[in-house]
Amino acid sequence: MSLPYPRISPEILGIGPFSLRWYSVMYLVGYLVGFRLAGKRIRRGLVAMSEVDLDAWIAYLVLGMLLGARLVYAIVYQPSHFLDDPLEFVRVWHGGLSFHGAVLGMVTACLIFARVHRVPFGEVADTLAFAGTPGLFFGRIGNFINGELYGRPTDLPWAMVFPADPLQVPRHPSQLYEAVTEGIVLFLLLWAAERWALRRGSYRPGLLAAVFLIGYGTLRFLVEFTRQPDAQLGLPLGPFSMGQLLCAGMIALGVALGMYLYRRGSPSWRPAPAPAHGGKK
Repeated sequence: MSLPYPRISPEILGIGPFSLRWYSVMYLVGYLVGFRLAGKRIRRGLVAMSEVDLDAWIAYLVLGMLLGARLVYAIVYQPSHFLDDPLEFVRVWHGGLSFHGAVLGMVTACLIFARVHRVPFGEVADTLAFAGTPGLFFGRIGNFINGELYGRPTDLPWAMVFPADPLQVPRHPSQLYEAVTEGIVLFLLLWAAERWALRRGSYRPGLLAAVFLIGYGTLRFLVEFTRQPDAQLGLPLGPFSMGQLLCAGMIALGVALGMYLYRRGSPSWRPAPAPAHGGKK
């Protein structure tokens, strides 16, 4: 027994060569929500940027995300494929992006942005962690509509048969598990951590980045037990997938960052006055 998979066409509208797809719309919605959250942090004085800086920061992030996601996918998941055809690297419309690579690329972009615009990196990283979670939620909903990245076979009553599955067996709707855990649970965890630290006067720039690394790594590690492993990799280390190995690295990095932040003594950070609208700080 299983739930029927809601067959939603991935394409909303098609006019000639132009195609508007739900996946693109989901990412656009996630971007708009994240943009508003980042703007709110600026107005609260939690990140020393202006509204103009925010526009530039987004451009850095988009470039870093695409390069990082593609590069890590090519190196970790299908190295031989990209070595045989190097031009495939730029054909991103064929699919093949790594979330962990996207995080690495965006962190690198934040480092460069913080240095160029003279903004504390910890504040920028925290804003990325907090504002990025809506994109995780809507992105996974897009995966579900596309019927991709589905889960492992199961006999649970909410299992679904996905059209792209060659075996046509009931599977975990792991995209929905990830949407809830990575997009909603993680957002609430970050919100609660920031609120708690600000009330206690113990907030340090970089705290949300550490919580994100630990929280995402843990939640994704657990959900991976229900997600179908990549066909070309399988389970490279016993029962663990490549995604779980990368998540373990995220957790270790988050713990190390948190220990570093809270071993430096009492915080001297205070929220900065919000910059004038559209002006430079």
